[in-house]
Formats: sequence, structure tokens, C-alpha cells
Amino acid sequence: MRKLNFSWKLLILGLTVFVLAACGEKSQEDVVEELQQNVEEMTGYKSQAEMVMNTGQEEQNFTIDIWHQKEDFYRVALSSKTDEKGSQIILKNDEGVFVLTPALDKSFKFQTEWPDNGSQPYLYQSLVEDVVADPEATFETTENAYIFKTKTNYQSNNNLPFQEIYFDKESYTPTLVKVLDKDSNPLVEVKFSSFEMNPTFNEDDFSMEKNMSSKDKGEEDSKDDEEDASSPASTDPSENVLEVIMPEYTAGAEVMEKREVDLENGKRVIVTFDGEKNFTLVQENRNSVPTLNAPQEVEGDIVNLGHAIGALSDNKIEWSYNGVDFTLASEELTREELVQVAQSVQGKAVK
Repeated sequence: MRKLNFSWKLLILGLTVFVLAACGEKSQEDVVEELQQNVEEMTGYKSQAEMVMNTGQEEQNFTIDIWHQKEDFYRVALSSKTDEKGSQIILKNDEGVFVLTPALDKSFKFQTEWPDNGSQPYLYQSLVEDVVADPEATFETTENAYIFKTKTNYQSNNNLPFQEIYFDKESYTPTLVKVLDKDSNPLVEVKFSSFEMNPTFNEDDFSMEKNMSSKDKGEEDSKDDEEDASSPASTDPSENVLEVIMPEYTAGAEVMEKREVDLENGKRVIVTFDGEKNFTLVQENRNSVPTLNAPQEVEGDIVNLGHAIGALSDNKIEWSYNGVDFTLASEELTREELVQVAQSVQGKAVK
């Protein structure tokens, strides 16, 4: 009788294990299928995230608002906690791909296939595409998340070859992305605080006109108009000061010449670096916000420098930060070296 009871217990235990296995964790293939289905069926999404970057000499923190409307409309607004001149916006609509700096009335129009030309750690469909495209992707589960480790595809940065992507088990939306260096150290982290699927958008949400205007910018312009109407333009030389920031990484080059040029409403500083690979860094500020002009055409790529969004071409990279326009140009630096030098133009200013 004891042997019979023992046999029944083994049978019941076996059935229990089988039922649990049948109702247990999904396989990697199951999760990938759910992710693809989510992306295919959604009409768009709105999400918010915090991004921390350690790709330069100093840690950089961004708040990101991400909007996507099918088929091909995107709005990614990045606000840096160290840039007092407002956010930058990556915008894609029927007219093309743009990087906007509303506070400076500055815009670039790109001849690019963004966001399909590389990994984008804050875009849902880009993350899913990276998972699907990597046959060697690893997979694990925790209590609340499905975690994939995949290869990345950054055109201008080979120092970030891997990423860990965390998807919520219930919604299959991203909660955390860690972009890793060759030693698996996280240099970029994107933490999603909210994710709304299939939201409603206004007709002009992705228009350049709407995104180039903002409440803060409008208030600043109004104050400027009031000051212009009540007093003549200032000629105080102290207002025409440009605090020059030197790169901490120079690819072995040293400063050969530093030249200052007074502009009608600001100052330009041109620094020439001489070495095995020569380059020139131009910094320019203006005391008044220029009138809105047509976007500057760029044949190149959008690149996140850690402290700003840059426009990268084969021999030049341009960006704006804290009210200053920067241009780094070289016939000898590679695209990756251009990005490295530009990323290091931050921190302490020099007189």
C-alpha cells in the first residue's frame, strides 16, 4: 500500500510539473513573435525616458519625449540638464528629417534614412529590429521583464557594440536599455518612465512650424521685443564675450593657432590643431536670436554627442550647445574620431 501511495505521489508531482511547464515562461521565439506583433499592430506611441550617457569626459543626463505615428512620423525631444538654451528635437515628417534647436531658431535638414540607418536606443521599433536581426541574441527572464542582449548598429561609434534590452512581461514595451562597450560596461542607459500605445495626435504635432515654436522661446522673444522697443541696442563689449571650450580628446594634435573674429552681433573663435591629424574647431555665439530661416541642408547622419545632437558628414560635424554654435572640420580625422573629439568639447571654458 505504501508503494502504491508513493507511485501516486510521483504521478501527481509529474503532472504538476508538466502543467507548470505548459503555463510557464515563454520561449525566446514566443517573445520575439509577440514583440513583432506589437510593432505591426500599433498605430504609434508616446513615451518618456531618462537617458544617461558616459561616452565623454562627463556624465550627461537627458529627459526624452518620444512620439511616433505610423507610418513614418517621429518626434524625439531631448532636454539636457546642462544646456540652458532649451531642448533639441529630432523630427521626421513628409518633408524630411530635421534636427531643431527652437531656442536658437536653428534647424538642419538631413539627407538620411534615419531612423532605419542604425540602432536607436529610445525607439521601440528599432529595439525590436535589433532583436530580430541578431541570430546570436541571448535571452533571459526575470520576474517582470524579458531581457535580450544583442549586437548594435551604430554607424559612427564602434565602441558600443552590444546592448541589453528589457521588455515588460505584460505589455512587451521597453522599460530599460543599456548600451555596452566591448567590456560590457554600460555607457548609455535609457530608462522609460511611461509608454502609451496607440495615442491620439493632433494634425500639426509633427510639423516643423509647431515644433520650432515654444512657450519659453515665445516669452524670451517678447522680452527681447520689449527691450528693443524701450532702449537702443547695447554696445557693451562685455556682452560680446565667448567662453571658448577646448576638446579634451585631440587625437594627439595640439593647438597651433587661436583666432578671434568680431561679428556684428557676436563673436567667432577659430582654433587650429596641428598634429598627425589636423583639424579646426570653430565656436560662435550671437547676442540676438536670428530670424527663422530655411533649414540648413546636411548630407550626413544624426549623432548624439552626449551633450548635444550633432550633424555628421564625412569631414565635418556641427552642433549647438548652451547658445554656442560649434563646427569641427578635418580632412584627416575619421568620422569616428570626429565624434570622439566633438564629444570631448564640454566642461571648463578657457579664456
